[in-house]
Amino acid sequence: MAFKSKTPSKGLRQKTPLKAKAGFKAKAPMQAKTGLQAKPPSPADQKKALQKATVRLLEKAKREAAEQGVDLSEWEAEFIDSVKGRVQTYGRAFADPDKGAMEGILSLMQGLKLREIRKKVKTKATKNQPAPPDEE
Repeated sequence: MAFKSKTPSKGLRQKTPLKAKAGFKAKAPMQAKTGLQAKPPSPADQKKALQKATVRLLEKAKREAAEQGVDLSEWEAEFIDSVKGRVQTYGRAFADPDKGAMEGILSLMQGLKLREIRKKVKTKATKNQPAPPDEE
């Protein structure tokens, strides 16, 4: 016996479109309810925040080196101090646009050298950690 469908041959169709009982309303953020509107940060504010973050990163690199007992070379210590001073004074550590992005704080090579210093401290720190005791 052949299979017969109980639905009409035109296919499944709904007579009336689906409707919600009540309209959907997006919830307003808490700031809108209190009347305070958060303004997006201006480009100047973003740049100042990036400058502060760069200075903190330079300070952190030097501090971690001292904490881990890593002796930075005289050049590396002077590099960190001079870059930090230029960022605080001028807002960036280089002036030549060929050396990095114009909106950047550090040039490409300065960023690379800072990463090398931090890597040097990190590898020295992992070597100084005692090995975990053997469990038997």
